[in-house]
Amino acid sequence: MKRFEDLKERVWKCNMELFEKNLVVHTFGNVSGIDRKEGIIAIKPSGVSYKTIKPEDIVLVDFDNKIIEGKLKPSTDFKTHLVLYKSYKNIGGVAHTHSPFATAWAQAKKNIPCFGTTHADHIQGDIPCTKDLTGKQISGDYETETGNQIVEKLSDSENPGMILVAGHGPFTWGINSEQAVYNTMMLEEIAKIAWYTIAIDPNVKPISK
Repeated sequence: MKRFEDLKERVWKCNMELFEKNLVVHTFGNVSGIDRKEGIIAIKPSGVSYKTIKPEDIVLVDFDNKIIEGKLKPSTDFKTHLVLYKSYKNIGGVAHTHSPFATAWAQAKKNIPCFGTTHADHIQGDIPCTKDLTGKQISGDYETETGNQIVEKLSDSENPGMILVAGHGPFTWGINSEQAVYNTMMLEEIAKIAWYTIAIDPNVKPISK
């Protein structure tokens, strides 16, 4: 659909930025963007290498998980993105990667403590990590349940724009796709610096509020 060409182009550029910044490998990871007025989400297709993806490959999906445009399937993480868009009306873009440092914290199932100003400039307090999914959640609608876990974790806190999903990896979001990618870049940097900090001093304490 011609009226969504700009949205698809922007989402494609954001996906390529993840690849160019070495935050994704092979086909892992995805960025989406939304047209709130039309209720249409543009997202990277599933299983397509970043080396070959083109703007026309970006898939358009509506709020009922129906493909509106695209010959390929949307990312397998689409339902997680959809939960976030439905839960937070101010979100305009979502990103997900398996970037190594952030994913290591997610696999360790640990919040990232705020050790310094690099972290505090972007989020005050810990970067949260969700609870494990139950066996029932995993065997059911895994991607939707992943989104539900994110929302549940954030229910009693401010929306930080970034979170770790236990045993999986990071999700970030923002007012648009570009900000979601920026938050992914910052989360990976914060995760890396925190890891180095603990390597130097395993007993280091977070900075005060």
